[in-house]
Amino acid sequence: MAFGKFGLASQVMEGVRAMGYVDPTPIQLRAIPILLEGKDLIGSAQTGTGKTAAFALPMLSKLLDAPRNLAQMLILEPTRELAAQVETAIRDFTRFTDLRVAVLYGGVGYGKQKDALRDGVEILVATPGRLLDHCQQKALNLGHIRYLVLDEADRMLDMGFLPDVRRIVEQCPRERQTALFSATIPAQIETLIQWAMRSPETVEIGMRRSPAETVKHVLYPVADSQKEALLLELLARVDYESVIIFCRTKDRADHVSAVLKQKCHAVAVLHSNRTQQERQRALEGFREGKFEVLVATDIASRGLDIADVTHVINYDVPQHPEDYVHRIGRTGRAQASGDALTLMVAEDRQHMAAIERFIGQTIARVKLDGFDYTYTALFDETDKRSAHETKFRAVRLSGGYYFGPTKRRR
Repeated sequence: MAFGKFGLASQVMEGVRAMGYVDPTPIQLRAIPILLEGKDLIGSAQTGTGKTAAFALPMLSKLLDAPRNLAQMLILEPTRELAAQVETAIRDFTRFTDLRVAVLYGGVGYGKQKDALRDGVEILVATPGRLLDHCQQKALNLGHIRYLVLDEADRMLDMGFLPDVRRIVEQCPRERQTALFSATIPAQIETLIQWAMRSPETVEIGMRRSPAETVKHVLYPVADSQKEALLLELLARVDYESVIIFCRTKDRADHVSAVLKQKCHAVAVLHSNRTQQERQRALEGFREGKFEVLVATDIASRGLDIADVTHVINYDVPQHPEDYVHRIGRTGRAQASGDALTLMVAEDRQHMAAIERFIGQTIARVKLDGFDYTYTALFDETDKRSAHETKFRAVRLSGGYYFGPTKRRR
């Protein structure tokens, strides 16, 4: 089915064609008709499946018939990066219309945002805190919102934004269309759904617990004192084009980034202590190939539009299985192949066991040929695994054989 068969507005379709969209993704195929009918929607889909277009195209098509100079469509995002990304997509979709969009997030001044609101916009993309700031300063009235999108709802819950979200929803008219997207539906999100939505239909694409099937996973048991050395050796041998290295804390991300820069890697770092300008430069530089390595905390694990990442390295094992799936979702997007490498120290045993139960598969344990390992009890544990589970050998991944000499791409 082509986009032209949905019945989207002709001006929106021009934007779709200009962006090179041909066939809708599964989430778009199922969500767009529901939203065009005016129904509320709960959506769940894996990263990189076209979720933004799934809610934006039908709502924008309906918004074309609405009055101008009133904020009538509101998209809530948990982070500045997601808000900026969605705003860019909305501008692309509306390039052949007279609809206007403003993005509201913290970390920058209020001036330009207030100017945009004063000039009049129909579409708002915002983080909860900054949106409420504008409302409290009487710069914004949500009384005309007709279309409300709560994106990454479970992440907004994790970041403590749910009370703000409820305050925002209370300021919106009851007669509206609401779409909520969330990878998981914990009890508090379920309560929000029952309170904020009217008989929503649910669209779930794929298994929530499954990383993309095109991603190959490898686990490296290592002594904690050798994690840094092993990471450097992997980067020296792996045939990668772009790699994201995930760390558990901001301080660790800064440290790993500094170590890699000393070894002449082109590195950017991304975490919540960086200024908005620094974060934007890091993302743009990584997308454009200026940086071959992005060192990040979990702020980069969900939603950011970073295409063509060939490898993800978990320098630290995530403490929640869902975070592993989201991190790995940065590679293997849109049916492309990708590789996920995880460094595991002794204290990570329980977390890795929980991850393997969550994703329903055992991840191969691998030793790097020629690396001078310090003994760790993890090696004994791995030796006790059955032969089909133990893979202390070279493993063929999309970038080549990691464990013999490989030529690194430049």
